[in-house]
Amino acid sequence: MKVIVVGCTHAGTAAVDQILQDHPGTEVTVYERDDNISFLSCGIALYLGHRVKRLEDMFYADPADLEKLGAKVRMKHDVLKIDAKNKKLMVENIKTGDVFEDTYDKLIMTTGSYVQVPPIMGIDNSKILMCKSYAQAREIYETAKNHKHIAIVGGGYIGVELAESYANTDHEVTLIQSNDQVLNHYVDKSMSTNITDLLEKNGVNIFLNERVSGFSGDDQVVIETDKSNHKADLVIVCTGFVANTELLRGQVEMDRRGAIVINEYVQTSDPDIYAAGDACTVNFNPTGKSAYMPLATNAIRQGALAGMNIFGNVQKYMGTQATSGMELFGYTLASTGLTLKNALEWGFNAEAVVYHDYYRPAYMPTTEMLTIRLVYDKDNRKILGAQFFSKHEVAQSANTISVMIQNNNTIDDLAFVDMLFQPNYDNPFNYLNLVGQMAVAKEREAKK
Repeated sequence: MKVIVVGCTHAGTAAVDQILQDHPGTEVTVYERDDNISFLSCGIALYLGHRVKRLEDMFYADPADLEKLGAKVRMKHDVLKIDAKNKKLMVENIKTGDVFEDTYDKLIMTTGSYVQVPPIMGIDNSKILMCKSYAQAREIYETAKNHKHIAIVGGGYIGVELAESYANTDHEVTLIQSNDQVLNHYVDKSMSTNITDLLEKNGVNIFLNERVSGFSGDDQVVIETDKSNHKADLVIVCTGFVANTELLRGQVEMDRRGAIVINEYVQTSDPDIYAAGDACTVNFNPTGKSAYMPLATNAIRQGALAGMNIFGNVQKYMGTQATSGMELFGYTLASTGLTLKNALEWGFNAEAVVYHDYYRPAYMPTTEMLTIRLVYDKDNRKILGAQFFSKHEVAQSANTISVMIQNNNTIDDLAFVDMLFQPNYDNPFNYLNLVGQMAVAKEREAKK
């Protein structure tokens, strides 16, 4: 079998590795237009904040590693056109300018995503940077040395993490968000307030409900919004990602955002083309629908499954709960599944309870407060999502709830599922049991 992998992101690397582990004789060719592969963009904030010493450590693979497995890795090669009907590709060697044709039996699309650049006047200013690739990360790090006041446009995960890193390195930081809260895709507004309070406590100036309409200025950048103007020495735009799928437009099914739609075997509507990572949708278990969620965790799982399933329907894609976490000024924020707002928008008869107490007994030498927001369906009592915030490490609890959503568990299951008790770690009932019991009690009261 002749397999071509277009784009060597996390998903592409996982696919190649899986193919050549399971079927070492397979002819695998990788085309990547950049000069590096598998860069972990969420490591940019760690490097900027001096928590990681070498940006190069954020590469999770090297072309030489894939070549040792037996792949032909063609760096600085840009795929110009794909003819899915005839299984052909037109490729340009960027270094030489040579253009040639190649063919495949199976194609794996792992072309990733690119930063969504809003159509704003003045965004081509050299002091306005994007944040995703290795080259962009280098530029962000170098410019931080000579610019004191940094403005960040966009309050998603990357924007919030960058705000922390800049604040921790003695910068003046302004964060501008068009929504009425930060992290609106991951947590409800009440939980988001904990994050904005923490950012502001550490010197970050936050402006919510302000939509950027233009950039101007020379020595300093003037950020014009629908409410006011802000000035900064440098602007980082973090307004989300767009699936990089133009090569297959009109040839496979895509969603309204241009992400490739996949089935339970990560196969596209063309049976000989598979897709993984930021280029495609995920099967979002809380809703049972396809969604676009560009996360590295999704990418590596889908990539590995593509590497398996091109040889037949070997293993189904279990889908995702979009579980994620971050550390912010010594606190952990983690989430999984749906927020209450999103659940209601999806049409669920949803409700939420909030647990706020110490994670372990007060008689221990130290303890920390823990906030859990649990979202569930009132009709069938299934768990839909959860959010966690504490100085205590609660990220693994989000993983536990993720598994419970995956397995269609209810609040009744959560209330009494077996969990360890040891005063170093929790109370006789673990805090996950307790938030489950709160939800059960709330529904009991509602029926009286």
